[in-house]
Amino acid sequence: MKKFLIVCLVILSITGCGYNKKQEKIINPPKKETIEKNDFVSYNGLLRINDTNIVNQYGEIIQLKGISSHGIQWYGDYINEENLKTLKNDWGVNVFRIAMYTDEGGYLTDSSIEDKVNKYVEMIIKQDMYVIIDWHILKDNDPMANIDKSKQFFERMAKKYKNVPNVIFEICNEPNGNVTWKDNIKPYAEEIIKIIRKYTTNIIVVGTSTWSQDVDIAADDPLNYSNIAYACHFYAGTHTSWLRDKIDYALNKKIAIFVTEWGTSSADGNGGVFLDESKRWLDYLNSKKISWINWSLSDKQESSAILKPGSTNISDVNLSESGKFIKEQIKKEV
Repeated sequence: MKKFLIVCLVILSITGCGYNKKQEKIINPPKKETIEKNDFVSYNGLLRINDTNIVNQYGEIIQLKGISSHGIQWYGDYINEENLKTLKNDWGVNVFRIAMYTDEGGYLTDSSIEDKVNKYVEMIIKQDMYVIIDWHILKDNDPMANIDKSKQFFERMAKKYKNVPNVIFEICNEPNGNVTWKDNIKPYAEEIIKIIRKYTTNIIVVGTSTWSQDVDIAADDPLNYSNIAYACHFYAGTHTSWLRDKIDYALNKKIAIFVTEWGTSSADGNGGVFLDESKRWLDYLNSKKISWINWSLSDKQESSAILKPGSTNISDVNLSESGKFIKEQIKKEV
């Protein structure tokens, strides 16, 4: 028995207990005093879920605040080095979400969009920001409908970015219609999470039913995995205190909420902008340290877009009313 234990100890010392050197750097972060504190990846490193909060590599609570693209098959050109630098350096954005639509001319009909995703991920990493890879289901309302394609996509993404602390995976944007947490979303999530977890422990965000509003239902039947956050989406002209009540219920059940999409408009992207209710929402999210991402970096003719129609960059002169408000709200916290 003594010989057996000695052999085991020797094997563990040689293998490093199953972690390679890159993973060790993430698990054992550098001393704080050796890094200048900031809101970006260079200081915060690999994120994880602790109780209901996102924490950095030192166990400190971090609140991510950023912008989502619109569908990259339409508005992908706005994700460029110039705009990303402005978002980071002028606005203080520390997370950017890549909305890869699956339907509506997206990934399911044009798989080359995956190349765009990889290009954008690399650009965002270069800016020291966090990046969300968003499997953006919407009109293809049931995540189970294309689960095989999703498995293949996330296998490649997880394998490619397995040692990259910047990356967060959002595996189903807005399940909707006759789709339930129990029968559709949770079984789908369990399959996709299993694949991602073969390669990485990075945070995974899971959508909830009714366009990612039913976080209370998910809270009553959570996934049995670590580093999972649950998506809640809102639009200030449509969703008010009743949805904040759902978030409170979920937080009391000890699950983490990530608002990976919200807008200053009504739910259809138009109407408003509803700045008073938007401010109520942000005050609430900030008080709970819930991370949030605004919709959207585009010049689409709708009030939720942060750019005026015809704009080519995000200089102040091109900002819509919504864009000016979002910049102010992020910048004042920096």
